[in-house]
Amino acid sequence: MKRIQVPLLAVDGGGTKCLAAMVATDRRILGTGRAGSCNYQGIGTTAAARELTNAIRTAMATTAAEGTPSTEEADASPSTEGRVWEVECAVFGMAGLDTEYDRQVIVEMVKEVLAQLKIHVHHLIVENDGFAALLGATDGDAGILVIAGTGSIAYGINGQGITARAGGWGHRVGDEGSGYWIGKQMITAVLKAADGRGEPTRLTDRLLRYLGLSQVEELYNWTYGPSYSVEKVGELSPLVSQTAAEGDVVAARILTLAAEELAQAARAVIQQLSMHEQPFKMILQGGVLQNDQQVRRLVVENVRHFTPQVVVDTAKHDPISGVIAKGISYLNKREKAESDRGVEK
Repeated sequence: MKRIQVPLLAVDGGGTKCLAAMVATDRRILGTGRAGSCNYQGIGTTAAARELTNAIRTAMATTAAEGTPSTEEADASPSTEGRVWEVECAVFGMAGLDTEYDRQVIVEMVKEVLAQLKIHVHHLIVENDGFAALLGATDGDAGILVIAGTGSIAYGINGQGITARAGGWGHRVGDEGSGYWIGKQMITAVLKAADGRGEPTRLTDRLLRYLGLSQVEELYNWTYGPSYSVEKVGELSPLVSQTAAEGDVVAARILTLAAEELAQAARAVIQQLSMHEQPFKMILQGGVLQNDQQVRRLVVENVRHFTPQVVVDTAKHDPISGVIAKGISYLNKREKAESDRGVEK
């Protein structure tokens, strides 16, 4: 039986795409594979496992035996009978891993995929994909990563390598300050204005035009109809930014509240990690924080008021780099431990 040995399998299993890479000990990429979302919370376990399998299978197909590129090996199916892959360490950064129940579901799914592909892993690490993004963004240094796209969450790592998170509880009960949250606040503001419970706002006309509606009553039907989705509501966020830029008080207030929520998540992480009296990096990612300058500015001002030594920085590497760094760290520690045992003998 032919055995193919690879030091590291790294997987960034995000909510949008899944990227897998076979990696050598010197961080050289031997092969990669890409597939769609593998967040089981969004698409179900079966579909998530399928995308995860596709990404890893492609990475295997583009990786030659013993890590040496070869057209013959790339064209062959890597999981055929008589061929087994030996991977020293596999690190998975997976979207949807928020609770211990999620961990059980995802770890079981990962193990089933590895078994199906005939990959024997000696050491398996499964983490939330956000921590992988954090490690990639800060390049391993102490820092905070605040993400506000369709959803929102804050991650942090201190100088001792301890990590923490705040937010990220999903659109039903959390994701404050996210694109979805801002869009939902827009809908609420329009309905309140129609009732006379809220101030008149230009958001009403802008929202109705965007959705192709003629009156507010139709907005109610749209909200509870089949067209409503988290993604569609998240797309409303730029409309609030545009309206705020025109001087609309209601729209500006929504953005201010969004910034306060995101800054509060960042402060919570900073407090958990006891970082408020030391310099560290803060990276802001996601469509809201990258495209809405008012929200971005207010988040930075709010956090700086709490901890003046924060330095706003840009991400150093993609999330997959953080996954790889985690695996290489394990391999280096294992090598050192084996070396130390050899010296003792």
